[in-house]
Amino acid sequence: MTYQAFYRVYRPQSFREMSGQAHVKRTLQNALLANKTTHAYLFSGPRGTGKTSTAKIFAKALNCERAPSNEPCNECATCISITDGSHPDVIEFDAASNSRVEEIRDIIEKVRFAPASSRYKVYIIDEVHMLSTSAFNALLKTLEEPPPHAVFILATTEPHKLPATIISRCQRFDFKRLSTNDIIERMKVVLEDIELPYEEQGLKVIAQSAAGGMRDALSLLDQVVSFSGEKLKLEDTLLVTGSISQEVFYDLAEALKVKDVAKMLALLEQLIADGKDPLRLSEDLITFFRDLLLLQTSDELTELLELVSPEERVFTLAHDFAPDLLYGYIDILAKTQQEMRFSHHTKIYLETALLKMVQFSGGLVSQTTSTVEAALSPELAQKIVALEQTVQQLSAQLQAGAPVQQMQAPKEQRPRAKSPNGYKAPTGRIQEVLKDATKQDVHRIKSVWAQALNQMQKSQSALLAEAEPVAASSSAFVLKFKYDIHCQMVADNQSLKAQFTQLIAGQTGTMYEMLCTPEETWLKLREEFIRDHGLQQQKKSQTVSEQEMELLEPPPAEMPDEPFIDDAQPLASQDPLVTEAEKLFGKDFIEIVED
Repeated sequence: MTYQAFYRVYRPQSFREMSGQAHVKRTLQNALLANKTTHAYLFSGPRGTGKTSTAKIFAKALNCERAPSNEPCNECATCISITDGSHPDVIEFDAASNSRVEEIRDIIEKVRFAPASSRYKVYIIDEVHMLSTSAFNALLKTLEEPPPHAVFILATTEPHKLPATIISRCQRFDFKRLSTNDIIERMKVVLEDIELPYEEQGLKVIAQSAAGGMRDALSLLDQVVSFSGEKLKLEDTLLVTGSISQEVFYDLAEALKVKDVAKMLALLEQLIADGKDPLRLSEDLITFFRDLLLLQTSDELTELLELVSPEERVFTLAHDFAPDLLYGYIDILAKTQQEMRFSHHTKIYLETALLKMVQFSGGLVSQTTSTVEAALSPELAQKIVALEQTVQQLSAQLQAGAPVQQMQAPKEQRPRAKSPNGYKAPTGRIQEVLKDATKQDVHRIKSVWAQALNQMQKSQSALLAEAEPVAASSSAFVLKFKYDIHCQMVADNQSLKAQFTQLIAGQTGTMYEMLCTPEETWLKLREEFIRDHGLQQQKKSQTVSEQEMELLEPPPAEMPDEPFIDDAQPLASQDPLVTEAEKLFGKDFIEIVED
């Protein structure tokens, strides 16, 4: 007799032999016992989950000579002929190769004839989603009201392609992917039948590669059995399926733990050289870290493990990583996996993901102290340092025998001015810049301002478009923003500030510090500085320093934008009407004419 593949020889012939799909079996068996079967069924689900096999078993149970029964006897002539595919009243129809309307019309014409030798004429239409639109339309009426002796069983892997009018005329059963345990148990039955010893870890590898499909699992098992000798070994299954052993994953995790980049990339290079697919590698790594999380959660979840075996060293490795670290690894690999699907350079993506994971590895359990310290806010960390210093000082005084003096409370620092959106301008640093500000420095910044903006990206220069330098010293300049949100975005973007100050330094030869402040805060700071330093009384005062005289010089006509102090001089004599007009229309649209 010609050799047959395992998935054909060991196709289930009764509901009892079916793996999984308990909800489908129970519903159909109850309907058979109560004689409440309907005229149309729709079996949908992934490939290899038992749709066609269930349809044949149900057809045998309907026409079995011992019916009504919840199981076919598989002994009567009807059951045997249906199993052989020779029964005239059970018609299997492949819609993938017979999708035209003519084939459906042939079924419609013959369906009204009574069955030849059984109670029901059963039509099993496989891959029904492949039918053409006209074929579906021709089938509609017959599917809704067939003769009493006709039963239609439609099977498909893509139910979303069926018209809603077809689905609504059927009882729908959704077949689910089979669990790893169901697949392993079925493979054990096959191996025991052929009397071949096996390693259970090898069966796990096959079950994982099958991805929930029994037909795929039996096909892989058939291939591994042909490759193996007297025993089915783990090494044979890894080689045939292209999977990776637990040892390799263990070595990769150890390299990640100690941040051994060279060893980690060498392992990856060896796997790629052995023909492993990087996309499959990323999936297996995700499964491996998922298994480590399960081992961390509970020792009783070993039955759910897919890649690792519950060994002592694996338990130790699982507890060497913090849960947040493993979650981070899985997130990195999942995002990389999505990017790899649209690229031909999958190896580079996987190498980059591993490097990210090495840099991310700051959550080892042995590093708990540093993790907690890193989680503290900067303010709280500063307070802890100050308290530690105080304790050390007091301890030193007590050891020296000196009387302990009552410590004075530290002088409260002046809080930064806070804009309405929550941004705090560095007012203290701005005050220091104003003390040393000169016209030459601010003019130097303004002279290269436009050129520096043109060298930046449009998205970055747009944030600085409504800003202007209003004061500058030899080491820093103050940048006033018209909009508070732009001020906060620029102040929080350290890379943008560094890039812009480098562009300014390239033009001026000086590396300046950039201080950002909203316009409202700037006006308050300017007014306070003028009041504190008495610059409004400059004409009356006779003790003006050389620096203030430098700042009080009238600005040149070709430079309408003045440094801080020039902008502050007219405050005392500014007309309220002029101020209000400038607020409404802007300075550029106001012209003051004195009578």
